[in-house]
Amino acid sequence: MTFTRALALGWADLFRPRILSLLLTGIGLTILLFVALQAGVFALVRIFTPGSFTLPWIGTVIDVGNALSWSSLALFPLMGFFLMAPVAAAFSGLFAEQVSDRVEMIHYPNDRGQGVDFLDGLLESLGVMAAVLGVAVLSLIATPFLGPFAPILFYAANGWLLGREFFQMAARRHLQAPQANALRGARSGQITLTGIAIAVLLTVPVLNIAVPVLASAVFTHLFHLIRRSAGPRLPDPRG
Repeated sequence: MTFTRALALGWADLFRPRILSLLLTGIGLTILLFVALQAGVFALVRIFTPGSFTLPWIGTVIDVGNALSWSSLALFPLMGFFLMAPVAAAFSGLFAEQVSDRVEMIHYPNDRGQGVDFLDGLLESLGVMAAVLGVAVLSLIATPFLGPFAPILFYAANGWLLGREFFQMAARRHLQAPQANALRGARSGQITLTGIAIAVLLTVPVLNIAVPVLASAVFTHLFHLIRRSAGPRLPDPRG
């Protein structure tokens, strides 16, 4: 199937020197971001939690803020699970263009697209990041009510959103927005399935920090594979 081939090609690209350098940069920034978030939570707990208080029959309990701030470290895995998808959407605006260009340079040297304006791509990715973050929050709130169906909502919604974002950024290198939207609509099933696969990988600890770069490579391949399977190719409207 087209999307499994795109996934396989994207995985192989991660170990190519031109893309590996971007991967290492993305991993470093992702770790830095989550450390900063954890440090922020740690500091806020210290600031807003009293140092001690008195309980009936027990007496004065001291170092409450210190205990709770250190306990907040337990939130790190939970933050990684629910926030990795928004982080991937945000980083797409930073790395997708460079990854796509290097993938096309390696695999499609005669069919390279034009760079999309950085600000436009960043604003679009921030909008999708907000939507993905909303899905994460809703999934967290809905978990007690939906039970085993909550992960279905989480992966399906994030798969659609991430698929839309990453495919659109790959397609806009070659097509104007209306053509890119039309192609995405015509192959929405394959794009969403690929997005769901990316969303699942984003919840795998350690592996997930490599996924934003992987997703950019995978969707670049998916765009080219879809165009080739669509029949005779017209000249790029952006060419």
